[in-house]
Amino acid sequence: MILPGASTEADVRDRFGVPETIWDEADGARTLEYNRQPAGQINYMITVGADGRLVAVRQVLTPENFARITPGTDMAQVRRNLGKPAKVTPYRLSGETHHDWRFAEAPNIPKVFTVVTKDGATVLRTQIGPDMDAPENKGGR
Repeated sequence: MILPGASTEADVRDRFGVPETIWDEADGARTLEYNRQPAGQINYMITVGADGRLVAVRQVLTPENFARITPGTDMAQVRRNLGKPAKVTPYRLSGETHHDWRFAEAPNIPKVFTVVTKDGATVLRTQIGPDMDAPENKGGR
């Protein structure tokens, strides 16, 4: 078990393994990204303070975080907020690229949050739909 204020970065790494990405914070803290995409429905951002002690563990694929992503948002900020997407699909005819994150909507409904870009750098729009790749939705396919 890891506990804020008591556990260290070494404890976090023992429990979660090697992070996908390490984000340096302005105050000397570091945020370790533990991405569970493409198979999972969770992405963790675990913040370790400048003193090496655990500050917070956050599951970032939430409706509250999705609501913060609006047209014009920089994709670097989206990546920083949500972690690495499960899938990135370019559509040549429309010139759009879809960035998909798999998540579970309460009580346990598999969904996909999609960020659509036209230039690859800024959000054009977002959408939420069923996760057709989830085992529950594959049916007899």
